[in-house]
Amino acid sequence: MPRVQLPAVTPIHKAWNKGRIIGQKRPLFPRQVWAIRARLELAGHLRDKAVFNVAIDSKLRGCDLVKLAVADLVKDGRVRERVSVIQSKSKKPIQLELTENTRDTVFEWVRSPEMIGCRFMFPSCFRDRPQISTRQYGRLVRDWVKAIGLESSGYGTHSMRRTKAAEIYRKMGNLRAMQLLLGQTKVNSTVRYLGVELENAHRIAERIDL
Repeated sequence: MPRVQLPAVTPIHKAWNKGRIIGQKRPLFPRQVWAIRARLELAGHLRDKAVFNVAIDSKLRGCDLVKLAVADLVKDGRVRERVSVIQSKSKKPIQLELTENTRDTVFEWVRSPEMIGCRFMFPSCFRDRPQISTRQYGRLVRDWVKAIGLESSGYGTHSMRRTKAAEIYRKMGNLRAMQLLLGQTKVNSTVRYLGVELENAHRIAERIDL
């Protein structure tokens, strides 16, 4: 009896990105920033409010944000308006500014009982870690956006980094300024990061005389 060759059956696997929003994470709009800030204020989550405010103002990558030490932001009992940080990715310094609201939050946080003897700005709840991890930071971001009714898969730690930069760009249209504020070495990287349309980017770049 002749053998019948059956066609090979390829198992169907569920796509890893099915149902997920992939690609660049969205920045928050000002009204969303204030909605999250208000919820953290009402909940009395002082550490998380400090993390959120510093993240928005500093525009730091998550790996650099979680490593901030108290001494980086506070000197002689006062919170600095401007802070210089060496970036983990580029090994180059970047200067960041802290608004009055953020400075007030940081000052209140570092004077709280939870911060006694802490070296890092955002200590972890786990005893084996001196500061929160980037994974913990990512979970915080997801909790914040879900709390105000946003789809958490569309946002992440880079949303915090992009939020203020995107708002400044909308008002100024200055790519060179954004490049410096984000600590990026190439304008092309800034263009992609901010989601700037190429033609718009060229028009702006033509107006910038370096």
